Amino acid sequence: MSTPGTHRRLRLNLDHASWELLWSHVHRVLAVNLGMAVTNAPLLLALGVVHRPWQYPVFFGLLSLGLGPSLAAAFHYLRRATEEDRASTADLFRGYRRLFAPALLGWAPWVLLVAVAATDVAVLRTTAPGPALVPLLVVVAVVAASSGVVAMAAVADDPRLSPRTLLTASCTSVRRWWLGLLNLALLGITLVLVNQAPLLGLAVLPGCTLFVVWRNSRTMLTTVAPTADLPVSHAHRDPVGAQA
Repeated sequence: MSTPGTHRRLRLNLDHASWELLWSHVHRVLAVNLGMAVTNAPLLLALGVVHRPWQYPVFFGLLSLGLGPSLAAAFHYLRRATEEDRASTADLFRGYRRLFAPALLGWAPWVLLVAVAATDVAVLRTTAPGPALVPLLVVVAVVAASSGVVAMAAVADDPRLSPRTLLTASCTSVRRWWLGLLNLALLGITLVLVNQAPLLGLAVLPGCTLFVVWRNSRTMLTTVAPTADLPVSHAHRDPVGAQA
């Protein structure tokens, strides 16, 4: 006698608006996953073929330059999908084409800085000044990696790249270092999981991770947005930035 009542209590009853919201989030994640897979196909193919990519730093360093425009396009798409709620998958690829040049110019300096710091760590770690210099170089590499991600969020908001944009990205990565470390940790975990299960990982993880990274990056940017070449309206729209 209690079975019908139990079934009624466990029944899932969502209205149309809830289902529409759910599927819109699923669509955004799948669109970002597809965009990241397509725009970074050479890098993914090379990682799948080469078993020890760290032994070819120059080759994979050049391929990693394409990650910047991909991140900027993904952030641009997520902003449009969240604020305007009418972005399609084609908008991601149009954003990639439009933002490619400024994103590449804004991403390359950070990739170069990370490469130089990593090379210095590999050379100096066994030398006498190594214990004193290696921690400093690691911090430089981490700040540069975080600044590159934040710079792509800035380019996604405003493609007018300038030295001030790069300076803003580095300053906010230092001022809100905990969010930068969280972004890098999420990206690192996602990369490891995708490497372990490429098909399942690419189908599920990048869109979810990049949504969190994008929101964190925007929060970081709102601390200095009024003094940088960034849209001030975004700073006023974000309650976290207003409190900061």
